[in-house]
Amino acid sequence: MKVADKHKKIVDAAIRVFAKNGFFNSRISEIAQEAKVADGTIYLYFNNKYDILITIFEEEMGKIIARAKQEIAAHEDPRDQLTRFAYLHLSLVEKNRDLAEVIQVELRQSSKFMKEYRNKKFAEYTNIISDIVYRGQEQGIFKKDISPGIFKRAFFGALDEMSRFWILSPKKKYSVVKAASQISNYYLNGIVTDGS
Repeated sequence: MKVADKHKKIVDAAIRVFAKNGFFNSRISEIAQEAKVADGTIYLYFNNKYDILITIFEEEMGKIIARAKQEIAAHEDPRDQLTRFAYLHLSLVEKNRDLAEVIQVELRQSSKFMKEYRNKKFAEYTNIISDIVYRGQEQGIFKKDISPGIFKRAFFGALDEMSRFWILSPKKKYSVVKAASQISNYYLNGIVTDGS
């Protein structure tokens, strides 16, 4: 088996184990068993469990960012771009619940991650939102007095809370399309200029 394949196998197994047991309750031996590799093999690729968690975040967020940028670029209107971003963010829960649970819940319960990790990927992800707002302001679609930095945190916060609610609730009451559309509309109605 190629090194890249084994690395991916371990990461995928860790996502499943962390989502099922929680990060703190998971053991390297459980990840190895899930990946169908020897315990020692894990340490050829990762220093410890925390290192695996960081790798999951870095690699998976990289893929999410690349996809978001590509799909948003296919839309010219900043209003459509914001709605598309909302849809992509919320659809992650539907398409990969285990990964969403690790990113939404497990990462945040690690005080080591929250305090020590310089979260460049997360900043890059939320900057997609502020970049859309800047473009909308340049085009005269969004109000000039809106702070893109405040907006990105508020907009992301609404999407994040909806995702967390879906992960922690046994039943999802709203479709991804409906939730993305409604959240986007709440914010868009507050930032578009009167002439748009």
